[in-house]
Amino acid sequence: MSVELRPDGARSIAEILESARSRLDRVAPREARAEQASGAVLVDIRPAWQRAADGEIPGSWVIERNHLEWRLDPASDARLPWVTGYGHRIIVFCQEGYTSSLAAAALLDLGLRRATDMIGGHRGWAAAGLPTVPAADRAANMAPGAVHAG
Repeated sequence: MSVELRPDGARSIAEILESARSRLDRVAPREARAEQASGAVLVDIRPAWQRAADGEIPGSWVIERNHLEWRLDPASDARLPWVTGYGHRIIVFCQEGYTSSLAAAALLDLGLRRATDMIGGHRGWAAAGLPTVPAADRAANMAPGAVHAG
């Protein structure tokens, strides 16, 4: 089966990802942990099935991808109560660090100028030997609309 030619102006996902990452100051898992200890917010955008399979990062916020901008936009009526301005240090992570780059770039578009993502995602965090817990332990904070895993 052949693939239709891309329309003028369209970009591949590789190009979109590269563009998003060019705007981010991405952090490694150990840097993310140090920043979390200093007040940064780690945001887990993975779906419940991935969190159930691989666990969660203690103290992170679970904000599923389809709610992210509404929960973190200071101008949104659906924002989380702690979202009081545009200077929060928010570090987004997904399973491997791809979708989180796109999500973090969307947060930059909202004016959250210190938003970024974590290189390697949850897998990179676990591979670095950093703490994870089973999702059933519920050690992560749940944003409204997020589904508990496990």
